[in-house]
Amino acid sequence: MSPTSSPPALVMGGAGFSYQLNPEPESLPIVDILLRSFELGVRTIDTSPYYEPSEQLMGAALSDPRIQSRYQRSDYELMTKVGRIKENEFNYSPDWIRKSVARSLERFGTTYLDVVFCHDVEYVSLDEAVTAVGVLLEFQRAGVILRVGISGYDIDVLAEVASLARKKYGHPVDVVQTWAQLTLQNTQAETRGFDRFRAAGVNSVFCSSPLAVGLLRTGGIPLGLTGDWHPAPQGLRAAAAEAAEWMDKHGDGETLCSLAMQYAIAKAKQNCTPSFSVSTITGISTLSDLEQNVVAAKRVLKTVGNSESLLDYTELDSQSVESRLSLAERVRLIIGEWLDYDFSGTKPKTVNSDSNGDDIKEPDAADITAPKHKELKQPAAIRVAA
Repeated sequence: MSPTSSPPALVMGGAGFSYQLNPEPESLPIVDILLRSFELGVRTIDTSPYYEPSEQLMGAALSDPRIQSRYQRSDYELMTKVGRIKENEFNYSPDWIRKSVARSLERFGTTYLDVVFCHDVEYVSLDEAVTAVGVLLEFQRAGVILRVGISGYDIDVLAEVASLARKKYGHPVDVVQTWAQLTLQNTQAETRGFDRFRAAGVNSVFCSSPLAVGLLRTGGIPLGLTGDWHPAPQGLRAAAAEAAEWMDKHGDGETLCSLAMQYAIAKAKQNCTPSFSVSTITGISTLSDLEQNVVAAKRVLKTVGNSESLLDYTELDSQSVESRLSLAERVRLIIGEWLDYDFSGTKPKTVNSDSNGDDIKEPDAADITAPKHKELKQPAAIRVAA
């Protein structure tokens, strides 16, 4: 499977196989989930050593004879991360980056990784992030990593790291991953991010948390082992709850969850070009999760014939998307003043880019100077891609 010729509509988020989200992830039927996922055409996996023990469990599952007898390594893609160790612990040193990559290779039983991201770059200094990118580029030149990426929430920091890395190494960051920035509630990845990423040479973006970390669903935010960790303030939570209630009554069978998933997948597809791809990472820890997410994707994408595999759903179903537009618009009206609210608590900055990818900030935009140790404001629990 070529990483660039046909970007995946859906990516399996591996955080669901972690202790943070499941007290006994070893008990999950991971082989069955992966087999069904591959059958349905969801063949890109995103995880991290931080999602303990996701790498180990999925590596063991991929070595199972039931999978190896049907799928070769080239039939699926593995994306993982480096740099984040625990909730408040990061190590971006070159030595640790090298050890982390070697460990991931061993856990997955593979000689190469399709993508490796520097994990949550906004929580280290710009210099540390750019240096780590350089280490990953060394692995790329050796053929151990096919594409080099950076991940995080802060669009400004992601764009700056990508731009600085390109200037320093003469080679762009290939891939960016951000979360909860292409949703019914927040489309800043589209309005503020994609053009800047393209200008820095990035050719692929993965947008995770299409449900804004469980906010956009009936029943409210998920409560994990760490309690109420969600960054949404009460006003936004109330608006999301009102939207969920309205959808339950007037959605004609659609829920806020299903509409939000469809909206994110459609938005991603609408922003794809021949040289720039956008994909959606969705949290999967059960067969039911998988089936529901694939159904959502098929409602806004189309294929020729009756293929079951999402790999064949390569075009946007404009008629289907249009039929759901009024529902999406109504939900966004209910969310109201909370549209594009940034979970970091900051207002969007207006930023343009010149032809070299340099960020040109408007006079009222704050300059980005990441401190050596930025205060951690993100959720204590893992942001499963939901």
